[in-house]
Amino acid sequence: MNQRSFEGKVALVTGASMGIGEATAIAFARAGARVVVSDVDARGEEVVARIVRDGGAAHFVRADVSKPAEVAALVEATVAAFGRLDVAFNNAGVGGEQAATADLSEEGWAKTIGVNLSGVFYCMKYELAQMLRQGGGGAIVNNASILGTVGFAGAAAYVAAKHGVLGLTRTAALEYAAQGVRVNAVCPGFIETPMLTAAGLLDAPAARAHIEGLHAMKRLGQPDEVAAAVLFLASPAASFITGHPLLVDGGFVAQ
Repeated sequence: MNQRSFEGKVALVTGASMGIGEATAIAFARAGARVVVSDVDARGEEVVARIVRDGGAAHFVRADVSKPAEVAALVEATVAAFGRLDVAFNNAGVGGEQAATADLSEEGWAKTIGVNLSGVFYCMKYELAQMLRQGGGGAIVNNASILGTVGFAGAAAYVAAKHGVLGLTRTAALEYAAQGVRVNAVCPGFIETPMLTAAGLLDAPAARAHIEGLHAMKRLGQPDEVAAAVLFLASPAASFITGHPLLVDGGFVAQ
């Protein structure tokens, strides 16, 4: 893939204030894209500042992807800032409440589905509409998970949402292929991010060793490794790939 594969393109990244989203926003900028960094967390402003310091172009827009009006405004702000939308990485998500299915609160279910599934739908709805207004063409990558392909005890809402993301991805890929819009997903394994730390999965050496041992490579993934997969799927190098869930999981699902 050419180092400046996204020269002249406009990329939107949600959940971009940290972790996978931050790494991907920076990677798009280094590849020549003008990047809209979006998050509910104002630390996204720091990501923009870093991109600008490195000579790139970026703009921060605060948006809660679980609220359709804010998503519509986000896409409008993207076009207002940079004139168009070529690429979107729908990454915003929450880990959600950890509980067995019968013990999961209704509030916990609603919040996780609202961000991780409905949020992806709202983003796709308004991103696709904008890409079609431009005459078609574009690439969307959704952040699913290995848990979009397998179950995981204690994470009913998260697993359900991520399975739903893959269903949305495949359906939209079929619907918009003829208009030149490709829709794919990445399915990361356990990645070393603030979200994983906040979930308490890395607090103790034994806990970390257990999580690492779930992967064939016996380590956690890094945000840059997922970012590289996102850029590939969004790039001309993947021009005949659509509706695909790309595992970035260190062999988790292969076992």
